[in-house]
Amino acid sequence: MSMSQRDVLPSVESSLSPSSSMLQTIQAYIALTKPRILVLIVFTSLCAAFVAQRGIPDLRVTLAMLVGLWLCSGGSAAINMWYDRDIDAIMKRTCKRPIPAGLVEPKAAFWFGIALGILSIVIFLAFVNPLAALLSFLGYVYYAVIYTMWLKRSTPQNIVIGGGAGAVPVLIGWASITGNLSLAPILMFMIIFLWTPPHSWALALYKNEEYTRAGIPMMPVVRGPRSTKRQSVVYAVLLLICSVGLYFTGAVGKLYLIASIVLGVVFLVYNIFMWREKDDQFVWAKRTFFFSLFYMLLIFIFMVIGMAF
Repeated sequence: MSMSQRDVLPSVESSLSPSSSMLQTIQAYIALTKPRILVLIVFTSLCAAFVAQRGIPDLRVTLAMLVGLWLCSGGSAAINMWYDRDIDAIMKRTCKRPIPAGLVEPKAAFWFGIALGILSIVIFLAFVNPLAALLSFLGYVYYAVIYTMWLKRSTPQNIVIGGGAGAVPVLIGWASITGNLSLAPILMFMIIFLWTPPHSWALALYKNEEYTRAGIPMMPVVRGPRSTKRQSVVYAVLLLICSVGLYFTGAVGKLYLIASIVLGVVFLVYNIFMWREKDDQFVWAKRTFFFSLFYMLLIFIFMVIGMAF
């Protein structure tokens, strides 16, 4: 290599370094918002908005609602990562998150989360309505403070009670369109609320060692797999009843009724097989966890499709 070539290469590398570092920083801050969870949150709230409108909702209001919801959920997720940075560093599935990986300073993550939460309320007040703004604030506090700072490390019922945080977005989606709440959005809330324990506990069953090492009192850690699986079956039964009940509000059609019965029964069967599985085996726990994701997507899709049938 000639002298001129050696002189050029370092300058090229140095010119690429700042942009590469900037991209990495942006990606790290996006990761703080838990984007994969955000997708499901935004999806369920959008479906609730469609059902509330019984058609395509106002584009301006819908976009404002989605942006506000992203800011609210992303901000509370950032606070969650800030507070949980000690246990995130211990667990294999979370040790590569931005703060334990050293990509974002804890103080920066904290103020980032606070800023997003404030912006969320501003957007809801300016472009949506006061009820949606109030629900956004309550959802933020529910997840960032009540669940993260209190329930998660203090009780095996953390997921049960904390499940309401993930269910608030459907109330926001409905309220953004109608300006009020009724039985239909409350039942949508309950669908997510009742779905959360068997969904989360299925994951906790085959990640039990990580939760034990981190000192998080998840149900399998404190009560054991037998009790966890039995309770999951109970929640699956309640979920089936609640999801069918939504049909009788008149907000959805017969196609949804059929889908809710089929999906609910299949999800119950998965949980029963998980319950009957030996406690040192996790084949059905993994299957139940992954099917639960499909269940949530499909049940809300059929809410929207079922409006016309």
